[in-house]
Amino acid sequence: MKTDITIKGMHCHSCEMLLTDVLSDIDGVDEAKVSIKEGRAEVKYDPAKTDEAKMRAAIEAEGYTTE
Repeated sequence: MKTDITIKGMHCHSCEMLLTDVLSDIDGVDEAKVSIKEGRAEVKYDPAKTDEAKMRAAIEAEGYTTE
């Protein structure tokens, strides 16, 4: 399954790298691409192992907001 999550508060490419790592560390996430230019994350995941709420919570735990 694939989802796009809008992220607010990213300021630099370090933000991209941090959030890519955070999302990739979630069990069930197969691929995460975060773009500061687009202000979003594109995530491919296994819905049997994780869901969008867990991804949003992980992003927000790092101090960003999601829409």
